[in-house]
Amino acid sequence: MTMDWIDIVGWAGAVLVLAAYGLVSTKRLDGDSIAYQMLNVAGAAGMLINTYVRGALPSAALNVIWIGVGIYVLARIVLRKRQHT
Repeated sequence: MTMDWIDIVGWAGAVLVLAAYGLVSTKRLDGDSIAYQMLNVAGAAGMLINTYVRGALPSAALNVIWIGVGIYVLARIVLRKRQHT
């Protein structure tokens, strides 16, 4: 099996999302943290590239939504931190 850069990007994205999930599930990371949301956004972006290029449009759409949610939550976290300073 030969992997090209699209596969590597997709696998890297999957690793990031699974790492985020594992870290939150084991309480090593807070679900409302910037680190958790960044892992999710970066991971979903990698999977989005892979699924879009491979033509898996339902999965690509899911990752677009995943990224949107992550960016929304990141913005809320940043705004909340600014209000407290």
